[in-house]
Amino acid sequence: MHPETLALHAGYRKDETNAVAVPIHQTTAYEFDSTEHAENLFALKEFGNIYSRIMNPTCDVLEKRIAAMEGGVAGLAVASGQTASTFSILNLCRAGDNFVSSTDIYGGTWNLFANTLKDMGIECRFVDPADPEAFRTAVDDKTRCFYAETLPNPKLNVFPIKEVADIGRELGLPLIMDNTACPLLCRPFDHGAAIVVYSTTKYLGGHGTSIGGLIIDGGNFDWEAGGDRFPTLNHPDASYHGAVWTEAVKPLGPIAYIIRARVILLRDIGASMSPMNAFNFIQGVETVTLRMERHCENAAKVAAFLNGHDKVESVIHPSLQTGELARRRDAYLSGGHGGLCGFELKGGKDAGRKFIDALELLYHVANLGDARSLAIHPASTTHSQLSVEDQAMSGVTPGYVRLSIGIEHIDDILADIGQALDKA
Repeated sequence: MHPETLALHAGYRKDETNAVAVPIHQTTAYEFDSTEHAENLFALKEFGNIYSRIMNPTCDVLEKRIAAMEGGVAGLAVASGQTASTFSILNLCRAGDNFVSSTDIYGGTWNLFANTLKDMGIECRFVDPADPEAFRTAVDDKTRCFYAETLPNPKLNVFPIKEVADIGRELGLPLIMDNTACPLLCRPFDHGAAIVVYSTTKYLGGHGTSIGGLIIDGGNFDWEAGGDRFPTLNHPDASYHGAVWTEAVKPLGPIAYIIRARVILLRDIGASMSPMNAFNFIQGVETVTLRMERHCENAAKVAAFLNGHDKVESVIHPSLQTGELARRRDAYLSGGHGGLCGFELKGGKDAGRKFIDALELLYHVANLGDARSLAIHPASTTHSQLSVEDQAMSGVTPGYVRLSIGIEHIDDILADIGQALDKA
């Protein structure tokens, strides 16, 4: 089936009551059929529900649905997009290990990688994705994975997925892709990525009601062949009776990565998604196809409008890219260029702040991917924790304004942006 159909049907048809809508299983625990049943569940001899911190039937539908849409084998719903990014790394890296990340990532993820994980003894090596070979150069025998964003916020330069994934495969390293900004527009597994992460808070949810994240296992990476490169998966796990995950789950399919994330990280850290939030995300996913079409259409028109405005220094949007950036855009995005648009005002930081304060329709919030149009000044908000140098590396300049264009009528969006520019 096509992803558009899977968004409505994957993972669920009806329950024992014949209900068509996915039920909200608002429960913490589940009764075992017998002591044998309980023992089998805890020993991973069979799958089933134990406790909602680890697994919940409503979350399960969401996991299966997005995994199907992405072409993966299994998913894991977690509390936030930041949790998804954190778990994706911690599932492979321990103190003393390192991983290589694109510089072109969200400011919160940059801070997580550069500081929080560093304090845990895990080194992030940032490289410029303009040259895919930079990833190869940064690798040593302690490198466990590569990480990048498909359509990075705020630069909006499409990442060279296949180029870096191919380098990773050659070296025995998986590529983890954050696909938050472009669901349905890109399927990273089709280009060689091993793991996909999402902030479901954004376009998948689409309505600014719930916080959540997802990790999707592509089932296409041979962890066992990596041997000592992946001790978390190939060495005995003392926290689970010495289980070697690549061996223990082999009868269940190529899901060693996602099973370890569930039964170790989710079990022990507890950053689980609530069933109510999972239900809200399922509602969003059912319409994400239509919304993405409108997001893309409106954002392209906003970019064209800004590109001709006398108060705008430059506009950042994939539709305006040329050369290698345009080639990557065309290679990895289909059906549109996403709902994000950035621009630099000629008046710098003060003009950016004036523009934000003058908006009447667009919301000034720290979010993206909402059905409503949103605006923010990253240098003073989402990326303010970064140094000036790190801001520049991630694509944030003093006068940069980021827009997340919603699904309102385009004339109303342009009218509000126009009057705010007049006051900037």
